[in-house]
Amino acid sequence: MKTKLPTPQRLPSGTWRCQITVNGRRVSVVDEDPGVAQAKAVALRAGLVEEKKKRSTLTVGGAIDRYIESKDAVLSPSTIAGYKRIRQYSLQPIIDVRLSDLTQEHVQRAMNQLAKIRSPKTVRNVHFLLSAVLAEYKPDMILRTTMPQRVRYEASIPSDEEIGQLISTAAGTEMELPLLLAIWMGLRVSEIIGLTWDSIEGDMLHIKAAIVDGEHGPVKKGTKSYSGNRKIRLPDYLRQLIDAQPKRNEFIVQLSRQAISGRFKTLCRRAGVPHFRFHDLRHANASVMLALGVPDKYAMERMGHATSGMLKMVYQHTMRTKQDAVSDAVDSYFSQKLHTVSHTKQVGA
Repeated sequence: MKTKLPTPQRLPSGTWRCQITVNGRRVSVVDEDPGVAQAKAVALRAGLVEEKKKRSTLTVGGAIDRYIESKDAVLSPSTIAGYKRIRQYSLQPIIDVRLSDLTQEHVQRAMNQLAKIRSPKTVRNVHFLLSAVLAEYKPDMILRTTMPQRVRYEASIPSDEEIGQLISTAAGTEMELPLLLAIWMGLRVSEIIGLTWDSIEGDMLHIKAAIVDGEHGPVKKGTKSYSGNRKIRLPDYLRQLIDAQPKRNEFIVQLSRQAISGRFKTLCRRAGVPHFRFHDLRHANASVMLALGVPDKYAMERMGHATSGMLKMVYQHTMRTKQDAVSDAVDSYFSQKLHTVSHTKQVGA
């Protein structure tokens, strides 16, 4: 009787798995090619090759190390640094557990413990890394972890008046250029400190690099995404500010990410406005474009977004002054109606 060939099944990781029985035990053979996975499974079942057991001693920590090493050349330095921080601080309850012994309960308990001290977003980031590692080194294990409920993010956006106060207070200081690049041009802080003198191309500003925090300090890299590499027309005032910067090295802005954050906190206090994050200036830029009726397509291009999802979800918040104006208009309309009704009743009486 002809033995039936094992059927390759596609896993969520994109690899292919064939399951067979060897000596009464269920065994999985995984490969990126379905035909190769099937051939390996047939050879293993026929006793032509021996089952590899090297990975049975691999721990969660060891698997994460191996995964990070395999992605080192293709992922952002900041992403690699983040993965290493997760490996060091966020998975301690299971870091020494062998993959062969790891269960869904282990993972759930680890996430439960982490959720007590970290935000839901952080827990999800940790779980994402763990899922990617398991897809690579233990593809049979499909996680069904119950995660903490997402917390809705509400962007904090300066009002028209607060924008004016910030710009006025920053005028003539070393924070004027970074602030205007963020609030006027919509640049990320990593893009601002990554601007080089050759980013000036005629009357255009070419955003083509960023400075991110790597494992051993700041690292220069490409923009966050393909869409992040963009050109924006440079206003005359900003061009004058840039030309006035001292040419100490290849970078236009000499302040670090931490220095900009600290000085902006002081700037908010001096301007008499609530404390905002420097990144909130990008929110303000997007909100101004929304208030001016700029179509999403052009707003996305200026801000370096690949899709409109993030723009709609996070950035397109109408500023408080605009909300007040809408409320005033609606209140005025119905107040007039009430006055008309009241006057009609008095006449009728």
